[in-house]
Amino acid sequence: MELWDVYDRNRRKIGKTHVRGVPMAEGEYHIVTDIWTINLEGKLLLTQRHPNKTFGLWWECTGGSAQAGETSLDSVLRELSEEVGIHPRPEEVRLMHSTIRPDRFVDTYVTVQDVKKEDLKLQKEEVVDAMFITFDEVCELWGQGRMLPRERFPMYRDLLFQEVSQVLKRKAEEEKSF
Repeated sequence: MELWDVYDRNRRKIGKTHVRGVPMAEGEYHIVTDIWTINLEGKLLLTQRHPNKTFGLWWECTGGSAQAGETSLDSVLRELSEEVGIHPRPEEVRLMHSTIRPDRFVDTYVTVQDVKKEDLKLQKEEVVDAMFITFDEVCELWGQGRMLPRERFPMYRDLLFQEVSQVLKRKAEEEKSF
């Protein structure tokens, strides 16, 4: 049984926990975290959801709900480790966007990691495949309705593009220096 801390609209803990799968009461919120992993080639990691999950076989960035006692950062580090076997240091992870939805706060992070598909260790209960693709390919998948998050991606798409652009710029500068 997975438990979440419950927060009020001002993101203050209200001193109780909530069981995953039970609808939240009105005015109560929990924390959800997502993280976009960019590799040194400037490509973004997407994972394919297990077919038995809601939105089975859809593509998504890594993420999940914060468990009771976890901070948002704790949650995103745990999800990245559990689902794909990537272990960034906290200082390598940066909050890119935060929003409030009807029953949750959603924090979207970004990290740049020296990682390739063959380095990943997929959590078979959650993830059935993974790929690194370009920003344009991510936008194409989203436009085809084959990628999560559906509603939130447009909120931070430009910020994610800036992050990818910075990685590609550093890569180009490094290649010039050789």
